[in-house]
Amino acid sequence: MNKTTLPPLIAVIGCDGSGKSTVTEALRAWLEERQPVQICHLGKQSGNIGRRIARLPLLGGKLDKSIHAKARKAQTDKGPGLLAALVIYAFSMRRVRRFRRMMRLRREGNAIIADRFPQLGVPGPMDGLGLASAGRSGLVGLLARSERRRYEAMVVNRPDLVIRLNVSLDVAVARKPDHRLSSLARKIADVPRLTFEGAPIVEIDAEQPLAEVLMLAKAAIEERLDRNEAPASSPLQERAA
Repeated sequence: MNKTTLPPLIAVIGCDGSGKSTVTEALRAWLEERQPVQICHLGKQSGNIGRRIARLPLLGGKLDKSIHAKARKAQTDKGPGLLAALVIYAFSMRRVRRFRRMMRLRREGNAIIADRFPQLGVPGPMDGLGLASAGRSGLVGLLARSERRRYEAMVVNRPDLVIRLNVSLDVAVARKPDHRLSSLARKIADVPRLTFEGAPIVEIDAEQPLAEVLMLAKAAIEERLDRNEAPASSPLQERAA
């Protein structure tokens, strides 16, 4: 397929509890009436793994606290140690593999609805670099540079449209009571800062009834498709393909 005629790539982003999974499934069912559609989850899902560990009997709680403490330390000025850096890097490579699969599906003629999307502007849990605070020396620095190169290759494939689902911290906590309050608070603070390389973004209040959220999301997609102004791919895109 010609790179200038790739099917649309729509990213749905927001804090945990904003309804991303529900919205992406509904949009898939609606959009596939006109063309093949695939949902691609681009998160690392490290949080899900941590919550499963926390539910293990006997040592689960201690392990979860230890993992969370190491993750917080990795975001400080000192940066992560080698073991933490290896774990963070492994999760980042999981995202890279998912992104490559998404691009393959898109080249095969599928419109894409991405649940989350990588970005370089804000390090941390909102799909940003995990090793941004790492030093440049040694193996940790090597891993950090490798992670950044791979993210740079991904973000040149900017979405045709970003649907940003906004919720308050109270609503996020009510919807995701098993998530850490500090993690939800940071994500909510980071969400408005994400620009996705200048991709068009539509803001939706996700505290509205689902029918209202979907109506607004569908209208934004319809407008974007009707304009037929999906940004052309560049040769750099082949780096992430």
